[in-house]
Amino acid sequence: MAADSPYGASPHLNAPIPGGRPHMYRTTVARAVWVLVPVISLGFLAALPFVAVTIKHVIKPWVAVAYVVAEVVIIGVIVSIGDPGALAGFILILLIAVASTHTAFLDSDKVTVGK
Repeated sequence: MAADSPYGASPHLNAPIPGGRPHMYRTTVARAVWVLVPVISLGFLAALPFVAVTIKHVIKPWVAVAYVVAEVVIIGVIVSIGDPGALAGFILILLIAVASTHTAFLDSDKVTVGK
């Protein structure tokens, strides 16, 4: 059809198809830094890697929203309790571990939920 066009062949129809989806990490060092963000910040920046990858269109926005809501709720509950005790510490450690683990698997092709 493009050959019948008075304007000639379209460069958009003949252009190569870009490969795959965008990636979060370019190097192993970048992956290590992003995985350490929730750990070093003690969970206060647990949602930051997910917001960053949502902006890069690596994952769907609902994943970042879920992490932001979970982080706000967990930290809000811990702060609002006068004497948090061991349960609050366990929940915070759980948030840090889950966020770090999920951050490590952001570029995995085996994980398809939220991509």
